[in-house]
Amino acid sequence: MEIKNTSFKLAGLKLGFKTTNENNKAMEDCGALWQHFGGSFIGNKLPQKLSNDVYAVYFDYEGDHTNPYAYFIGYRVTEDAEIPSGVDIITIPSQHYETVTAKGQMPNCVADTWKEIWKKDDSDRAYGFDFEVYGAKAADWNNAEIDIYLSVK
Repeated sequence: MEIKNTSFKLAGLKLGFKTTNENNKAMEDCGALWQHFGGSFIGNKLPQKLSNDVYAVYFDYEGDHTNPYAYFIGYRVTEDAEIPSGVDIITIPSQHYETVTAKGQMPNCVADTWKEIWKKDDSDRAYGFDFEVYGAKAADWNNAEIDIYLSVK
């Protein structure tokens, strides 16, 4: 299903360097950022967050999924949110998206869904800002549902 979003602001943590899917490097780098994010209690520092949904964002691609990209984890906040020191912000621009839902046991269901996405023809992919949303349906790690938004042309 294709949808279009309006731009929105996220506050959280950005990986301090670009990562790559080569040799499972992204799994290691992104996993480490998730651990840091979980231990930092950033959500408690953001009184203007709009929900408890967590967004994991892939952006600033240097090509397709085989090239380096930036990674960010955070919460959606109001446009005028005051951002505390040590917290990064990004704005997801208005884009068109194709949505895919990862279902199953975490975190393997997300990794497996991305592997399936990478096997498909990606001529429609924009490689803009792609993101996963971890909401209420992701709470049960044995039977999770995570929506993945792929930016498309």
